Amino acid sequence: MSKLSEALYSIAIALWVGGLWAIGGIAAPTLFYRLADRALAGSIAGAMFDLMAWSGMACAVYLLLFLIARRGPGVWKSGVFWLVLMMLALTLAGHFGIGPIIARLRVEALPRQVLESTLRDRFAAWHGVSSGLYLIESLLGLALVLLQERGKAAGRIFARRP
Repeated sequence: MSKLSEALYSIAIALWVGGLWAIGGIAAPTLFYRLADRALAGSIAGAMFDLMAWSGMACAVYLLLFLIARRGPGVWKSGVFWLVLMMLALTLAGHFGIGPIIARLRVEALPRQVLESTLRDRFAAWHGVSSGLYLIESLLGLALVLLQERGKAAGRIFARRP
């Protein structure tokens, strides 16, 4: 594999995991802390989480293709492969499974804000599930970064197959 594809592999991990932590751990909490309008903060945070989901999907596809090309049939024995696949599954579940449920609850609450409606408890429960999945994905991302560093130090991640 070329040096460019290896560099893109590292960049994809950095963008995906860094983005997860930057948005979930810094940007979204800051919006809710600084903006008096919680609906506005939620709307902006939601747009950032949507962008992060699409970015994560793109990064995951590249990482999986890279690993398949690099390891061939042995990819099924790779912990990194399964880690990326689990992160992708969580991204898909959050974006295409839970996201539409939360969006529907917001619409059903109109003309009131969802947190001021009778749907508040359902919204809070689904939001909690979504947050939990996002946290798990973020922690798996940290494990992915740590595996890469350990692998590079040991010379195993980018080792050529005989």
